[in-house]
Amino acid sequence: MEREIKTTSDGSKTLYINDLNENYHSHHGALQEAQHVFIDNGLNLIKNCNINILELGFGTGLNVLVTIDEFLKTDKSHIIHYFTLEKYPINEREVNELDYGSIFHKTEMPEIYQKIHAINWNETTEILPQFFLTKYHCDFFEIKNLNLPEIDLVYFDCFGARVQPDLWEKPLFEMVANTMTPGALLTTYSSKGSVRRILEELGFNVEKKAGPPGKREMINAVKN
Repeated sequence: MEREIKTTSDGSKTLYINDLNENYHSHHGALQEAQHVFIDNGLNLIKNCNINILELGFGTGLNVLVTIDEFLKTDKSHIIHYFTLEKYPINEREVNELDYGSIFHKTEMPEIYQKIHAINWNETTEILPQFFLTKYHCDFFEIKNLNLPEIDLVYFDCFGARVQPDLWEKPLFEMVANTMTPGALLTTYSSKGSVRRILEELGFNVEKKAGPPGKREMINAVKN
């Protein structure tokens, strides 16, 4: 699929897929969306010192970066194991043109950005002391074949239901739920009623929250 780089309203960039008329991130602000959905309404709500995160999917790596940026603000007593799936990795040119390392204030972020894309797939790498990243090059429906630990936090960041409806139906949510420990949180930019009903059927407590810029609502769901 042909992809092009576009600049979003907060100055950060995203990838746009011409054939699908779909952005990887919100055109209202890629960085703002990632921070709001996955940090403010995700990571910062988890009180564990040891956190296992599952992301669907890795894409541009922006969600990993905002998580690392937040991790660097902690007292370093935390340990994060971050597991992420991606079927269609972006290429080196796209990595360089997106240039996400430059949008953070910390001087080490450009190097970290390059590192998260350069490390081997299907291997665990310690990106920073006590922050471990494992990237799986696979289809999301292969979750059931991965030997994941119990997950505390899920970043459900699939392409929208308009272009990939099967990723927003019960079979995938059920596979994801089966990886999660009781009390674990799933956070997503989606606020679709069908998603809320599926999660409730699977035993989640679902809460609609204020969405990121340009979106009225989003969903948090806690597994019972």
